[in-house]
Amino acid sequence: MKGFHERNDSLNCSSKASIDSSPTPGTGSEPGPNDSKFSKTSLWSNFFASAFSVFDTYSESSSSSACEKKSSFSKTNGWTAAVKRVVSGGSMRRIHERVLGPSKIGISSSTSDIWLLGLCYKISLESSGDVDATSALAAFKQDFSSRILMTYRKGFDAIGETKITSDASWGCMLRSSQMLVAQALLFHRLGRSWRKPSQKPFDLAYIEILHQFGDSEASAFSIHNLVEAGKNYGLAAGSWVGPYAMCRSWESLARSKREENDLECQVLPMAVYVVSGDEDGERGGAPVVCIEDASRHCFEFSRHQADWTPILLLVPLVLGLDKVNPRYIPSLQATFTFPQCLGILGGKPGASTYIVGVQEENVFYLDPHDVQPVVNLSSDNLEADTSSYHCNIIRYIPLDSLDPSLAIGFFCRDKDDFDDFCFRASKLADESNGAPLFTVAQTHSVFKPINHGDTMADAGGDRMDDSIGVLPTGDVDGNSHEDDWQLL
Repeated sequence: MKGFHERNDSLNCSSKASIDSSPTPGTGSEPGPNDSKFSKTSLWSNFFASAFSVFDTYSESSSSSACEKKSSFSKTNGWTAAVKRVVSGGSMRRIHERVLGPSKIGISSSTSDIWLLGLCYKISLESSGDVDATSALAAFKQDFSSRILMTYRKGFDAIGETKITSDASWGCMLRSSQMLVAQALLFHRLGRSWRKPSQKPFDLAYIEILHQFGDSEASAFSIHNLVEAGKNYGLAAGSWVGPYAMCRSWESLARSKREENDLECQVLPMAVYVVSGDEDGERGGAPVVCIEDASRHCFEFSRHQADWTPILLLVPLVLGLDKVNPRYIPSLQATFTFPQCLGILGGKPGASTYIVGVQEENVFYLDPHDVQPVVNLSSDNLEADTSSYHCNIIRYIPLDSLDPSLAIGFFCRDKDDFDDFCFRASKLADESNGAPLFTVAQTHSVFKPINHGDTMADAGGDRMDDSIGVLPTGDVDGNSHEDDWQLL
């Protein structure tokens, strides 16, 4: 979580109005007499940033002797107890504020364009009297605040056979994925130009979408049903999962819901295609969007009644080892210019967010790490309070500080839209200087991914475990390139 920045407008976040985002004395960017203390604190910041998301899942252990525990316990127990109190109190945001420092406030003076899920906003704050720039800034804020926000919730019915009634500290990846799928449903049913109305009654389709993400088994895309659908991919209440397992869990959930309902009553009215590196989707390499596979998914979704249907593409990627390889950053930025863009599931290790836009080297995101009381909306209540599903606080993070394990989403409403996506994706791959995020092929016969395991076996080397391995690419001299792909 270290390295996060926040840019806030004058409006308060509707989902967490009590957050104190004002600067505090001694927290400026200039060096000061407290720098030496901060260097020690930053060690704790790094630790908690990656560890807080599994506080309720794993208990602390130590292999040190009793004497060693005595010498260190007094120093660490205060921090541990404080964080646990914050977690149990439902204020995950306070971990960010207290441990990582106060929020950054203000709007950047950059004149660069902002891309938000396929729409461009030309913003220039240097000429404050510019009517177009002011209008673009207001339009951007309205668009951002209209995106559906999913956060931690507390007080819902226990998940499965567990006693877990809150996803605080472990459910951020699930919430991030819910946001991405919710945007796909918004685009499908209400269009990209839809904005949340300022007055009630709301659109019925909007309320029905929120209802599907309620926190109970009765809601199709609840955290309860996601956990159940993702069991085969390691998804379990109380544990954190990565983007690949999350994408596969959505594929499984969509399949089960499709089998439960008639074609005319599908809760997710689109095919789901998880794009992987080969036919089996379990080996390394740049993922390949196979047009034949996409067509097959649509045909199966329609129960053999249509050649094409709306389709949700999920592309899990690992773009490096401990950080994103810089060669991929221009391509990541470019994906936000695609009209089909649904954003990125990504963030920091153990702290997933939903990334929706980009400006220069920064990406804008919606943050699920606020704990709110459970809300289950009726599907026909057009007067419902939906304020907890939106946020006006605009936060950003440097693109190069993202965890390299992420997933990109795209939504294509028809065959023409998919063809346009393939054209843009192919062009992006051609311009990637040998480092494509993914490629496009008509059939499987067009590409033949290397079976790294067989190659190593033929060479007399030990075969790598496909489920967890990382394979670097090398040149003829055996020198490893800087591009590293984790097997997906």
